[in-house]
Amino acid sequence: MEINGKSERRILSFAGFSINLSESETLTVSDWTWRQGEHWLLTGNNESGAETLVQRLAGRSLRGVERGEAETFVDPKSIRQVSFSEAALLIAYERAHDDSDFTEGGIDPGRTAFRYIAERSRLPLDSVTGHPAVAACGVSAFGHRGIKYLSTGEIRRLLLCEALVSKAALLILEDPFDGVDQDGRRAISSLLAAYMNGPGALLLVMERPANIPDGITHALAMENHTVAFRGTLPDFLLLRERTRAPHGAAKGLSDGPIPEALIPPPPATVRPDQKESGENEPPLVEMNRVTVEWSGRKVLDSLSWKLEKGQHWLIRGPNGSGKTTFLELITGDNPQVYRNDVRLFGKKRGSGETIWEIKERMGIVSYKMHQEFRMVSDMDVESVILSGFHDSIGLYRQKGEEETLKARSWLELGGFAGREAERFSALSYGDQRAVLILRAVVKGPSILVLDEPCHGLDDNHRNRILALLEAIGNSGRTTLLHVTHDPDEALQCELNVLELRPGETPMYKEVRK
Repeated sequence: MEINGKSERRILSFAGFSINLSESETLTVSDWTWRQGEHWLLTGNNESGAETLVQRLAGRSLRGVERGEAETFVDPKSIRQVSFSEAALLIAYERAHDDSDFTEGGIDPGRTAFRYIAERSRLPLDSVTGHPAVAACGVSAFGHRGIKYLSTGEIRRLLLCEALVSKAALLILEDPFDGVDQDGRRAISSLLAAYMNGPGALLLVMERPANIPDGITHALAMENHTVAFRGTLPDFLLLRERTRAPHGAAKGLSDGPIPEALIPPPPATVRPDQKESGENEPPLVEMNRVTVEWSGRKVLDSLSWKLEKGQHWLIRGPNGSGKTTFLELITGDNPQVYRNDVRLFGKKRGSGETIWEIKERMGIVSYKMHQEFRMVSDMDVESVILSGFHDSIGLYRQKGEEETLKARSWLELGGFAGREAERFSALSYGDQRAVLILRAVVKGPSILVLDEPCHGLDDNHRNRILALLEAIGNSGRTTLLHVTHDPDEALQCELNVLELRPGETPMYKEVRK
């Protein structure tokens, strides 16, 4: 069978293809043919051009003049992309169609996960709820909840589930194991194995290609916006092992402690007698028998816990254990904080404190924060950093000279020297995440809340940011509260661990290293 004179044995074909992205940047894929039965790994660091290529394959419109041949021989309606950026677009859509202001009680759950799958796959709702992929992806547990109430991991599982239910002819799957616990990784690997045994074609996009699932046959590596390697997976892994950089190398990060000039004094809301000594200072955070419940299910149950100044904590637990809910009680993004005894900087939430008093002493890096900044598309990188001084999504005042100098110093520490004028929206997802980490620390917050901070970072950026966070933790000014599933991302300064254990009594355990 032929389609438009082309053999359907080909999934896609590139020949002499290029896109002029800017005066100094051109994406080039001179020769790449993907045939049925092949499943490809696409890899490259945050500046490699891999993400741009993914957007082109997924059918996103790109600015720039295309030359050469680029053909895809599958129905565009049967292409599915599962990624952090795609999840962000879904959340943005749900927010844009939020009718809670016009709903009795002011609560509108919006589209449920089950309804989303049914609409996209064009299947009856009853067929969706009983589909094997729903159980395999773990969507059964949250299928009746609104999409806007789902966690990062749940949204990505939803997108993967929909792609499998819809029998996608081409599945573009980006960093599927980031933010996923060990059980989840095994489940995803099993799902991908089943998918690759069928008629569909898989493009696995991994900036840090580790734990590559069985079934991947070929690899395409991008570097400097062009193809650096194209061939079989075994040949790629052999070449990668020969050229691997020393473990822990963090190119571009200054050695030694963070310059004292970059660490601001404690905020004005701290009493003078607390500035030099923490003897009389209350815990930064205190929770007393906190319980959070949704639809009869207890996410957190009778949790009592304290965060003392200088005691850095690692928060861990399986997907769905309540880690994001736990952090949202601290950042003020969960309304059930007012039903519980939660104290920040010695004040009970709901006792008259303002959100600005809380934000003044807190830096936040999270998926939700990332979404907010992706919606402010016209900001340059420097403005994003400067907004951290004012706790705003966007910059609504003139740039001050002193703050600008500090912002550029932080950009240099993070490996972004000379890139302050670049548009935030034009950065890769990983670069955006790295810039938001710098934004969170620029004011020297009392608490730095890190919810999977290394999502989307390549090895170089990941090592650089982890080293920077370690230096911040060792500065003595900022206390870290860090959620990650990756044991390699735990910092040496994090000597306290809070394990969330759903289904057990109690549902949590404190561990001291």
